[in-house]
Amino acid sequence: MQDPTNSARAIKSWRSGWRPTLLILGTISLVTLGGTARAKTTGTHARANAVEAVTSPVKSYGSSSAPITMEVYTDYECPSCRNLYEETLRPLINDYVASGKVYLVHHDFPLPMHKYGYEAARWVNAAARVGDFQIAEAALYDNQSAWAADGDIQKYIAAAVPASDMKRIEKLMTGCDFSSRPDAPDDTCALDSSIDQDRVLGNRIPVQATPTYVIIYKGQRLPAGSGVVSWPILKQFFDSLLKQ
Repeated sequence: MQDPTNSARAIKSWRSGWRPTLLILGTISLVTLGGTARAKTTGTHARANAVEAVTSPVKSYGSSSAPITMEVYTDYECPSCRNLYEETLRPLINDYVASGKVYLVHHDFPLPMHKYGYEAARWVNAAARVGDFQIAEAALYDNQSAWAADGDIQKYIAAAVPASDMKRIEKLMTGCDFSSRPDAPDDTCALDSSIDQDRVLGNRIPVQATPTYVIIYKGQRLPAGSGVVSWPILKQFFDSLLKQ
């Protein structure tokens, strides 16, 4: 469902950040689906016992030297995040990421309203630590309706990654089962540190809905946008940037 108010707000925000470029968009609108999840204003998960930080996993596509960087904040249980991935990010990855024009970076921003969103982020971060981020992300978005109904996230990760990698992922998930709440004082899930780092970055924007994205070109960060933008519109915008 199209939301004209949000669409107009997003266009106005981007114009203010890069007015010459966005003149080409004219009457084209960003389409925000009605299922966009609104974020509550919360801090990162407090812990009484600090968990030793580990190296942040790689959760990105393409080369960091690409002229355009797109940072996306998502919740794996958010329907609009799935739609953005399936309808826009997939063709972006296959086209402009593959050709070296765009560097796509994922940030976790699980929302309290989604029962399994944080647990899904844990599984993907574990997969990312063994080099299977892209496979795991695709598996969760492709099967979102199924695991969101029963919480069996492990099933779809296991079906997607090599068996040898799955053993390593399961080891990393030790202490990170669903019963271990991310806000519990005795939480011992080392994967949470990476998720919390992403949430800190998101709160600085601030992220008020998922998906939210920030585009960076020639060192300039454009105002954040949110909702679902179609690939043809995003491609046209990127083309206009690259011509400058």
